[in-house]
Amino acid sequence: MDFSFSEEQQDLQGLARQILEGELSHERLKEVEGGDENFDRELWAKFAEAGVLGIALPEAQGGGGYGFLETALVLEQIGRTVAPVPYYATIIGALPIAQFGTDAQRAALLPGVAAGETILSAALTESGTDPLHPTTTAKPDGEGWILDGVKDCVPAGPLAGRVLVPATTADAKVIMAVVDPAAAGVTRERQDTTNHHAEARLTLKGVKVAANDVLGSAENGAVILAWTVERATAALCAIAIGICEEAVRMTAEYTKTREQFDRPIATFQAVGQRAADAYIDTEGIRLTAWQAIWRLSEGLPATTEVAVAKFWAAEGGQRVVHAAQHLHGGMGVDRDYPLHRYFLWAKWLELSLGGATRQLLTIGKHLADAPVAV
Repeated sequence: MDFSFSEEQQDLQGLARQILEGELSHERLKEVEGGDENFDRELWAKFAEAGVLGIALPEAQGGGGYGFLETALVLEQIGRTVAPVPYYATIIGALPIAQFGTDAQRAALLPGVAAGETILSAALTESGTDPLHPTTTAKPDGEGWILDGVKDCVPAGPLAGRVLVPATTADAKVIMAVVDPAAAGVTRERQDTTNHHAEARLTLKGVKVAANDVLGSAENGAVILAWTVERATAALCAIAIGICEEAVRMTAEYTKTREQFDRPIATFQAVGQRAADAYIDTEGIRLTAWQAIWRLSEGLPATTEVAVAKFWAAEGGQRVVHAAQHLHGGMGVDRDYPLHRYFLWAKWLELSLGGATRQLLTIGKHLADAPVAV
């Protein structure tokens, strides 16, 4: 059985890599990080021009008509180059609209995404609860709804033109509302994250949402939310592949050239063992991530596979970047040296949508609920 990517998928992977490597350098990243947005708009425009932003969106809305696996290939390259663009945020907002939205909803939002004019996001995080059980409430208001609640760590929240907001109804159902952050009753506060990307806290007080701004209905809202959370989590794992792969590569190059006692430190047994462990962890992250991503792209059940992949991305990812920093010695903590970005991105990724413990609880619940084969 052939598990390799298709020629088209390899071409897309190569295109994303070519654009990112051509546009980004250490100096360019420092320049962008020095701005208020931490958003490389020139790179974003290049992605739009090349058709990368809409790769998984319907062709009718200017997209490429591909799937989640192709999106993950782009995310992997973004992780490898720690590119300051809101691609992750936008795809977790756009993909549910493409999958569950009406023709009118798709036509209103997705062409702007493909053209690089619209940034979307999804507010999946709240304090004290998991993403599948939002405490934000939705009360009926004629044919529409009124939302109240607080959402934290909304990716690209200060930049987003629309945000998907899950909310729980009085009868414990879920709606997925498309909310304008500039609407009456919405307060948007900037939250600076570990990797310096701007996220946002959205406070919603009596926010009115029309019926045509809800994906699906309250009857299938929980399904849409679970669908969205699984893909958002798997997308983080795709980013982790690139982060860890590049951290290991940088460490290999550094240890081959850094000398002690007239020998490259890569020849020391302890250094080689630590680097080998980081490589093995990276391959574990790669294997589990692509397994989960493939299952999602094929429409197969993947709840446990996504939890396994996120566990590896969180736990294994931390081992990788800590090893990389330690083997770089003093250079590992130099903020002017490129490695520090990978450490910060890995920490952001570890905690987003649940760390290792939450994933183990999900896996354990699945094992406890699954019937035992005799």
